[in-house]
Amino acid sequence: MTEAMDARLPRFVLDDPEFLRDPYPVYRELRARGPLCRGGPAQWVVTRHAEVSALLRDRRLGREFPEEFQKLSVGPGPAVDFLRRIVIDRDPEEHTRLRRLLTRALNPPLARSLAEPITAMTDHLLERAVTDGALDAVRDLAQPLPVLVMSTLLGIPVEDRAAVMERSIDVSKAFAVFIPEAERAAAHAAVVWLRDYFRGLLRRRRAAPGDDLLTAIATAREGDWRLSEEEAVDNALFVYYAGFETTTNLIATGCAALARHPGEQARLRADPSLLPAALEEFLRWDAPIHTTTRITLEPVEVGGRTLRRGRVVVLLLASANHDERCFTAPDRLDVGRRPNPHLSFGGGVHHCLGAMLARVEGTAVFGRLLERFGEIEPAGPEDWQPSGGGFRFPYCAYRSVPLRVR
Repeated sequence: MTEAMDARLPRFVLDDPEFLRDPYPVYRELRARGPLCRGGPAQWVVTRHAEVSALLRDRRLGREFPEEFQKLSVGPGPAVDFLRRIVIDRDPEEHTRLRRLLTRALNPPLARSLAEPITAMTDHLLERAVTDGALDAVRDLAQPLPVLVMSTLLGIPVEDRAAVMERSIDVSKAFAVFIPEAERAAAHAAVVWLRDYFRGLLRRRRAAPGDDLLTAIATAREGDWRLSEEEAVDNALFVYYAGFETTTNLIATGCAALARHPGEQARLRADPSLLPAALEEFLRWDAPIHTTTRITLEPVEVGGRTLRRGRVVVLLLASANHDERCFTAPDRLDVGRRPNPHLSFGGGVHHCLGAMLARVEGTAVFGRLLERFGEIEPAGPEDWQPSGGGFRFPYCAYRSVPLRVR
């Protein structure tokens, strides 16, 4: 069946406030109607686990969008050039080269070595909650911890961290499928400022190497492969942003899940060996990244329809994570769920570069929360804000998750 024969397909729309607050009923309805629905012009949306998982690994889909598409999305300017240089938006063979060099810098042994320092950082951030009996999981933990971790990893001076984070939030707008006209200037300006900042840091590291991640990126080598200064600057900036944005959402959604499900919280306290499984369940239950996009490099059949070359394909990771065809009782939080083939870190050659680090941070945070507090419960309604960026788009990120702790 061709694209022209799609009049009966449902359409995926994003302008309903209730959908932004809780998209899962909409995802359920879309899955029930089939694995495929229509998005915007020349855009398809995939809803079910089997199809999303297969397409994440399908080399007939790529991440290198045409320059014209990116200019349409973000407007002409530095953000377009930035998006065309970072590892997440390159296809093999350039993606292979960039990923291998960045993996040499951000490698699993490095992530594992951070477990103790991250635990110490978490304890420091929880001290006030011990006294007050309350904390905001976003303001007091989910926001400051990943920023602290990434700033420490990259060797960003303490006095610069607030400014770097503020600009990085503006850069997040560049990852949206479409940026409103009013927000484009901030995204482009942030790219210019951050490039200048990271270029200065990288040049200092090359002149006087340290033991931080930025030095490792600046000096990464594999045979004849190395990063140009422009590639090192843009990918260091991307690693910094991605390292705090996704983990912030993981911590916030995990804390909300724990507080809302006292039975599962008690089960986890009674059996701490379930913590690794619980972390994977938090990732599945409310994915830090709800969508990822691809472009068809050649015709691809999905759900009995052939998608033409050059079509944008939106893969609903969060919907796939709740697919009844893959998960038993998918709408139930189960901290002991095994197996748990969630897709929150993507898949294929573009599998999340920082997945190991996110797991290390999540394990430290939830382990210390459960060890230090006998009760974690809601202290009021959560507050939401549109993310404005590509990672959690089209969902809303938490602005506040108030908790009572004992």
